[in-house]
Amino acid sequence: MKVEAKYYEKKNNHIECQLCPHYCKIMPGKLGLCRSRKNEDGKLWAINYGESTSIAFDPIEKKPLYHFHPGSKTLSIAPNSCNMRCPFCQNWEISQNEVRTEFLSPETLLKISKEHPCIGVSYTYTEPLMWFEYLLDAGAMIHKAGGKNILVTNGLINEDPLSEILPLIDAMNIDLKTMNSEVYEKTLGGDLDTVKRTIETAYKHCHIEITNLLVTGLNDRKRDINRLIDYVSSIDKNIPLHFSRYYPNYHYDKPPTPEKRLEYAYLQAKEKMNYVYLGNILTDEGSNTNCPKCNNLLIERVSFQAMIIGLKDNKCKNCGEKINIIT
Repeated sequence: MKVEAKYYEKKNNHIECQLCPHYCKIMPGKLGLCRSRKNEDGKLWAINYGESTSIAFDPIEKKPLYHFHPGSKTLSIAPNSCNMRCPFCQNWEISQNEVRTEFLSPETLLKISKEHPCIGVSYTYTEPLMWFEYLLDAGAMIHKAGGKNILVTNGLINEDPLSEILPLIDAMNIDLKTMNSEVYEKTLGGDLDTVKRTIETAYKHCHIEITNLLVTGLNDRKRDINRLIDYVSSIDKNIPLHFSRYYPNYHYDKPPTPEKRLEYAYLQAKEKMNYVYLGNILTDEGSNTNCPKCNNLLIERVSFQAMIIGLKDNKCKNCGEKINIIT
């Protein structure tokens, strides 16, 4: 199924897509960089509408979202599209290559989500913002039925479409790859300023958490880590910040992120942020949620299982501190 895309402009001999800052100039019969939008019959079409590479029920902690309905499950789906080209992509098989998909109408998606114990739908694994038209339709239907819409995204979207989609979104985990704009542009195929704008805008509209994949030799220098911590803490020290360990994948064969570097990131962030976590690594630290005021254990996590221990009405049972969490 295809539907007419939003946010494009006809030019003399091509169509300019205006969904993201690439502003792809798409010739007749051709696709944009994300492979989801096609110039055909003088119009731009969203050819990936409802076409999902995957369907699964995940713990919300797997997104990762640690402060949004902890312990719950979510229905996860993904388009066969991405508007970035990270050479270390952990899901490159479905984000960078054309693969078999299955059509899930918004009605079918709602039906599946209602048949299972989950809080709603996570649009995840690849780049869900390149599913824009489907997000609008499916998201509205999920919301109307009382479900939650969750985006796990690179944040690379223009301001107007972001403003249109945000009223339908309950939570976002946004990948902030680095604070180096040159790396974003030349290595990742993205734009740092756009991602920062997405973070700052989404922060005002829904629950957000930030993930930074520390990639060996790319963004794991101390100054890179410190700049990222300073930026996130300048928005709000209560934003949950996840540092995730890189492993060789796709075009990158550099060794996994040194554990000492993850430890450094964790300890540095804890000096300025109230909620800091580590992912893709077995560690005694970086999994649980503790009260930032009295250090009382609030949520204990083993793997992706969360047990609420010290919380009541989103406050610490011990000292009454209000916690930035939605339960």
